[in-house]
Amino acid sequence: MDLVIRGARVVDGTGGPSYTADVGIHEGRIAEIGRLPGGGRRTLDAHGLALAPGFVDMHAHSDLALLRDPDHGAKAAQGVTLEVLGQDGLSYAPVDDRTLGEVRAAIAGWNGPGDDIDFDWRTVGEYLDRLDRGFGGEGIAVNAAYLVPQGTVRAYALGWADRPATGAELARMRRLVAEGLAQGAVGLSSGLTYTPGMYATGSELTELCRVVARYGGYYCPHHRSYGHGALAAYAEMVALAREAGCALHLAHATMNFGENRGRAPELLALLDAALAEGADITLDSYPYTPGCTTLVALLPSWANEGGPEAVLARLRDDAQAERIRHALEVEGADGCHGVPVDWSTIEISGTADPAHGGYVGRRLDGWETARRLLLEDRLAPTILQHVGDEENVRAIMRHRVHTGGSDGILQGAKPHPRAYGTFPHYLGHYVRELGLLSLEECVAHLAGRPAARLRLPDLGLVRVGYRADLVLFDPDTVAAGSTYERPRVLPTGVPHVLIDGRFVMRDGRRTDVLAGRSVRRTARDLR
Repeated sequence: MDLVIRGARVVDGTGGPSYTADVGIHEGRIAEIGRLPGGGRRTLDAHGLALAPGFVDMHAHSDLALLRDPDHGAKAAQGVTLEVLGQDGLSYAPVDDRTLGEVRAAIAGWNGPGDDIDFDWRTVGEYLDRLDRGFGGEGIAVNAAYLVPQGTVRAYALGWADRPATGAELARMRRLVAEGLAQGAVGLSSGLTYTPGMYATGSELTELCRVVARYGGYYCPHHRSYGHGALAAYAEMVALAREAGCALHLAHATMNFGENRGRAPELLALLDAALAEGADITLDSYPYTPGCTTLVALLPSWANEGGPEAVLARLRDDAQAERIRHALEVEGADGCHGVPVDWSTIEISGTADPAHGGYVGRRLDGWETARRLLLEDRLAPTILQHVGDEENVRAIMRHRVHTGGSDGILQGAKPHPRAYGTFPHYLGHYVRELGLLSLEECVAHLAGRPAARLRLPDLGLVRVGYRADLVLFDPDTVAAGSTYERPRVLPTGVPHVLIDGRFVMRDGRRTDVLAGRSVRRTARDLR
């Protein structure tokens, strides 16, 4: 054996009872589980530690961070060994030169402007190749899978116009989605409160989902509302995916704003009914109440039409700016989930220009401050939106199709603590302190079930023959270190993390190992 881990409490990712065993690793895979009297080239004493499959972050925004930061301790230190990128319908492939520039500007708040990145790819396959090369050809910190982003595809095919796609444009979008899946993407994402993805009709989305179904992938929508009309928005996605014959994974599933307080059981009843009828549905959530997005995302969709430069022009125009204010404060903009904005719930978490750092950590006092900041920081500010409900968070995380996803935005001076703390927070707060989930159930939510959704045959379980992507943590001390005041603090109680049997975390410290690669499903056209 290359490594023998002795005396661990094995929590295998199935949800079944844990047990004590030695685990032998050879050539990057789990070779034996049981009592192993023989030694290995190395031995790790794991008495008092739980050994689990590496955690899968089903909703990550590390699309550029993995190419910018070889350490990537924000995720590695949590025990995350695989992140799913390309979320919310906006990312950096497939693109042409025009679309790349527009997307970089539109999601600078999520990933930074990218001035430090060599965008030497255009297709999904080329982006995955770039992840494989990583740093000096050695790789990246953790593994990464990719969803084809529907908003980027729409921008590529017809720009940022709010209109139905023509037949030729829809055919081009179908072709771009098919190419991305054939090149290794695991599915399709949408951001239906973000432009230009939100301009797509249900029939347009259904046609794209038919392509996804043909390749055996899944559809991951950020649907049209998490506020007013949230249940109807969920129901639309369930019906759409069922019509297309496509597996559905609901992104950062929650029910936000005052009108949805305590209404998670209604959502879960909707999903249970669909599951009972044979629908293939999973969801992810993060264990916190505030949301996190960009400030510009709150604006009404008509204000975002035409792309970033058109938005800035409208904000400069007093009459247009007044229309935007009225939509936000009186009508309830679709970008703000149909709910009139309460500025006291909006906290600035980051800006692109350090000169605006004084806004960070402050709640907004009204539209004029928001407008000024959007103009001066060129749409880049990120926000925390304090509109969630703890009762809903707890109900959803207990559901049998739930998985974990951080939705972690790593940009900004004061990011959401979920970026650094989601997985230890589940294990420490909701398992040990509150007992809402057993340890075995929680690990199934964070590892086994996500790998099954991704249809990865050798990840997500502690099982002989599976890849040795593993995390060892102390169930008695594991906890998130990140807080709203100090969001970049690493967790405690997670001493060891391995990818392909190589230590990426050892004794609580990040090693220099770059064992991460792209994880590509071998997608074949199932027609």
